[in-house]
Amino acid sequence: MSAVEDLLAAFRDYLLSRSDPMLRHFIEGFQWSMKERSLAPRDLPVVAYFRGLRRPGGEAEAALFDSLLNAAGMLHWAQTYSITDFGADFLQRYGWVELFGTRGHFASDDMAGGFLLLGPRVHYPDHHHQAEEIYIPLTDGALWSKDAQSFLPRWSGEVIHHPSNIRHAMRTESLPLVALYLWRGGPLAQKSIISGRMP
Repeated sequence: MSAVEDLLAAFRDYLLSRSDPMLRHFIEGFQWSMKERSLAPRDLPVVAYFRGLRRPGGEAEAALFDSLLNAAGMLHWAQTYSITDFGADFLQRYGWVELFGTRGHFASDDMAGGFLLLGPRVHYPDHHHQAEEIYIPLTDGALWSKDAQSFLPRWSGEVIHHPSNIRHAMRTESLPLVALYLWRGGPLAQKSIISGRMP
């Protein structure tokens, strides 16, 4: 198997190993056998922050982190936003990869999943989208806000659920963020609607 196929297997195995009821309901019935697309590798500046990170402390999160690190150079990293949205500095410290979905390395019209990377000292302002979403940070300490509530730290392995069209935001301090994400129940390639402002 290629490193990208190994990453999909690690992604699936990580999710299926979790006992969280919300997560189990979210992925229930999903077909993990998907056709692979031929996507050219694409690097982004933010990936350098990821490569310099220490492995997470949790065994399951560390194993998935290692699989992502091993495949990072073969992945098609992307950005939803442009300089006109948030400026050049944000783009240097932001990126994601869709492992599976309508644009991902593996084809699915039912759900999208992949990884978000944010470098240190990034504010990703309030945004929302039709798709229901789950995040699971693999790294500690990023701050998360939902429905315009106060920012709170979230930790490696926590399941963070965003219902359809609920505003949410993230902020990093000295450490970058690596987080697994899942989208379902809405357009899987929708650009998020920005409802907050950059600080």
